[in-house]
Amino acid sequence: MFSLNGSSFLNNSLSGVSRNLTQSTQRKISAPPMVVASVTPNGKPGDRNVSVLMENTLKEMRENAPSSSSPSLTENESKSTVGGGVEDVYGEDSATEDHYITPWTVTVASGYPLLRDPHYNKGLAFTEKERDAHFLRGLLPPVVISQQLQVKKMMHNMRQYQVPLQRYMAMMDLQERNERLFYKLLIDNVEELLPVVYTPTVGEACQKYGSIFRQPQGLFISLKEKGRILEVLKNWPEKKIQVIVVTDGERILGLGDLGCQGMGIPVGKLSLYSALGGIRPSACLPVTIDVGTNNEQLLNDEFYIGLRRRRATGQEYAELLHEFMTAVKQNYGEKVLIQFEDFANHNAFDLLAKYGTTHLVFNDDIQGTASVVLAGLMASLNLVGGTLADHKFLFLGAGEAGTGIAELIALEISKQTNVPLEEARKKIWLVDSKGLIVRSRMESLQHFKRPWAHEHEPVRTLLDAVKAIKPTVLIGSSGAGRTFTKEVVQAMTYFNKKPVILALSNPTSQSECTAEEAYTWSEGRAIFASGSPFSPVEYNGTFYASGQANNAYIFPGLGLGLIISGAIRVHDDMLLAASEALAAQVSQENLDKGLIYPPFANIRKISAQIAAKVAAKAYELGLATRLPQPENLVAHAESCMYSPNYRNYR
Repeated sequence: MFSLNGSSFLNNSLSGVSRNLTQSTQRKISAPPMVVASVTPNGKPGDRNVSVLMENTLKEMRENAPSSSSPSLTENESKSTVGGGVEDVYGEDSATEDHYITPWTVTVASGYPLLRDPHYNKGLAFTEKERDAHFLRGLLPPVVISQQLQVKKMMHNMRQYQVPLQRYMAMMDLQERNERLFYKLLIDNVEELLPVVYTPTVGEACQKYGSIFRQPQGLFISLKEKGRILEVLKNWPEKKIQVIVVTDGERILGLGDLGCQGMGIPVGKLSLYSALGGIRPSACLPVTIDVGTNNEQLLNDEFYIGLRRRRATGQEYAELLHEFMTAVKQNYGEKVLIQFEDFANHNAFDLLAKYGTTHLVFNDDIQGTASVVLAGLMASLNLVGGTLADHKFLFLGAGEAGTGIAELIALEISKQTNVPLEEARKKIWLVDSKGLIVRSRMESLQHFKRPWAHEHEPVRTLLDAVKAIKPTVLIGSSGAGRTFTKEVVQAMTYFNKKPVILALSNPTSQSECTAEEAYTWSEGRAIFASGSPFSPVEYNGTFYASGQANNAYIFPGLGLGLIISGAIRVHDDMLLAASEALAAQVSQENLDKGLIYPPFANIRKISAQIAAKVAAKAYELGLATRLPQPENLVAHAESCMYSPNYRNYR
């Protein structure tokens, strides 16, 4: 039905007009009568009280408007002899640039505005009955098509684009125009479109975000809003938020400091929360915390959309983040999931440690990456044999991802073997920019690297580390492309019949090696997976399909499990449960192809399985608040998942 936006529209917007007009003494602005249609649920004209109220209010405004020595707009209008046309209902066209005007808003659920509402728009899929009931006759071509045909048409159009960024922009345009069709398209074609809406294309989108920015898709909270963050959160139209993805843009993928333009990451992540994990889009809130940027190129870019200042640090930074975390809890409650995304190492670990005991927080770079990699390693044991404790792990990269993965592997080894965590860590070695992390470097190491400093003589290069440690598993999380050289891969192959090589850095340009390089240099013996997707590789007449260690396997299902259980904290055991659930989804058919991850085509079912395991662990640990516990958590998770299929309108 047609409706005004509650009493606040009549009381605030109209009084706002009256105040603005009273304050403006230069001219008398006349607003012609305005007729507002009121429609009953059956689609017939109904109560006209709103129309009368609007007309009387506008009439009173005209009569009480202050006079001026200069010619009034009313006088100018009365001299017009042109008939017909569109009246200047709000006085905007008649006002000069120095006059204030009021941004009138009428919220409707029918007619032309319905076609501009992405939450309810169905385009050509509106039925004949709906077109009559919602005043759409003449606003659409006469044909009525199904949502499935719309998907087919959109995919045909999408495949015409040769440039990935063009596909990304087309998908974002669709999301802003028809939300359900966007998610239907993404779910039905997830393997083809996942690289478009997220890595690797989202990296380029963030780099060019200032140029392609059209309309806000999330909240931008900058230092300008310090002291007013709660007020800013209330500006977001949706009030029942369940998941927030927040970044400060300092370490976007492997691309570095992109400042405010990192907003593409929270937007992309939350699209996957809805498409892959079934979280309602209206319950998702992307947030970028803008504290400036140290990227000189952006600071000098006339199209940059963020604060033009160097990054805030220390107390100034901490106070803004604390105000944000406090405001989120105050506005949305204790059970809203806050996912930290692409924060620099020095802030990521501190934020997770500081708020992990007071908020429902999760860092995908540290914990999500760790969970998905551990799942792949568990699945790879079916190909290489042994248990996790039987293997030796070497990492290139000792930042958020590297140390997070290492810690979760150590936790799983400790759990399986009942050895102390400190003992389990000795199976794992890390290489950073200064070489192998060893005990002699302890004093100069950052705190999150110190648990991995073992007794060993200093080793400078990755190749020398491979030769010295003789690892069975090589994991790249360095953000430095082409660092798994031919010599490194060949050394891994020399020591292992089936070396496990994971090149996890994103986007594709930052991957430690390509799938083709891994299979060619290892003579087809490598068990390979990467962070960004690679096409199948042919080597000596055999095709090798590499897996993608994509966090999208984990965080949507993890988030769903936390929500359906009403969890109030994230526990490491939940991450282990998620890993075990994902590894269990890898079939023998997948393994026969050398894949250590299941196909993304089944991701919604995989997410439901992960959600059920995470929720079960939340109940077991006493962290769940939605009681009683459902008997069948998998069925319950599936029943709670958002469906993008069109709804029928009255």
